[in-house]
Amino acid sequence: MDSRTKIEALQRILHPEWGADERVDWTAVAAHLSTPLPADYRDFMAVYGGGCIDDLIVLPPLTTGNGWQASITGHTAGFRELWTMDRGVPGVELGADRVLPWGSGCNANELGWLMTGPNPDQWPVIVWRRHEDPHWALFDCGMTEFLRRLMTAEFDACPLSDHSLWGHVGTFVHHEEQERRFHASLDPMTGEPSLYAGMFD
Repeated sequence: MDSRTKIEALQRILHPEWGADERVDWTAVAAHLSTPLPADYRDFMAVYGGGCIDDLIVLPPLTTGNGWQASITGHTAGFRELWTMDRGVPGVELGADRVLPWGSGCNANELGWLMTGPNPDQWPVIVWRRHEDPHWALFDCGMTEFLRRLMTAEFDACPLSDHSLWGHVGTFVHHEEQERRFHASLDPMTGEPSLYAGMFD
């Protein structure tokens, strides 16, 4: 299944209404990260962009100017520290320099890729689960397929230590729309009037 087929399969369940093209300069990103990123992730950024699926943050590649949205670059050091501290996926000998984050949230789960070789489209997904033992697990699929299989409960068991998206299709909201809602005193995810309006301005 190519990356276009994968993003189309995700779009059939996860509505992109509140998504936005992240307008990424992928040449600059590859230079900054010293690696290109998987095609399905690039497709996700073009359709949805960086933002949240309910409580799961999908990271854009680079930090934005206003700092509202976390990023791959901003999360990399902490993600690699977790890999080192908890000794990675059992049986995997690759070091922390071979992991890269793409997601975070759902009650402190961290998601990323294991950079197994030079072709990013072959990188499997790795997940750090706060409440599981071992903490790290590997899933032999790409990022968009992982998200689809999580929300349609197609894994043998929930791959996260939080079940909020297990068998449940969430709502995606781009980080710029979240920020707009916040400053309009609306809940960033639902768009409804916020109980906390004005408290954090």
